[in-house]
Amino acid sequence: MRTIRRVTPDDLEAYREVRLRALQDSPSAFGSTYAAELARLPREWAERLQQASAGASRTTFLAFDGPDCVGLAGCVEDDLGADYQLVSMWVAPTHRGTGVAVDLVETALAWAKDQGARDVGLWVTRGNDRALRFYERAGFTVTGDVQPLPSDPSKEELRMIRQVG
Repeated sequence: MRTIRRVTPDDLEAYREVRLRALQDSPSAFGSTYAAELARLPREWAERLQQASAGASRTTFLAFDGPDCVGLAGCVEDDLGADYQLVSMWVAPTHRGTGVAVDLVETALAWAKDQGARDVGLWVTRGNDRALRFYERAGFTVTGDVQPLPSDPSKEELRMIRQVG
């Protein structure tokens, strides 16, 4: 049975494991690196999870297939013209094309809307055509803004945005 839910402080191991797996599987899809995240202290992971589990400035959702964590997505307050930014979106290769990504994005967008958001932005790495097409199907449009990928400045990210409220 598949469930999508907001993280709690008790999700530390599941969150850490899925985040590290995501960074190993899709390094060019993230602004951070596997090495940087692996070096985080346990208290840093716990602080991040505490912030994401309560309040309206940020959140993270985990996707579970039974007991297995198979994806994640987050929302953080945005400082680039949208109310929130969709971040850390990833689905395990075994679950791509099964609707998990759609469920994660819909859950994150609904949360943002509940916080009063009018729009949500995101960055997608140029050349990640599967993700770009997915976000377009989810209602996001390319804005024309481009920036270097923080984890690999030799690559570029494209800004996308979607109205939610």
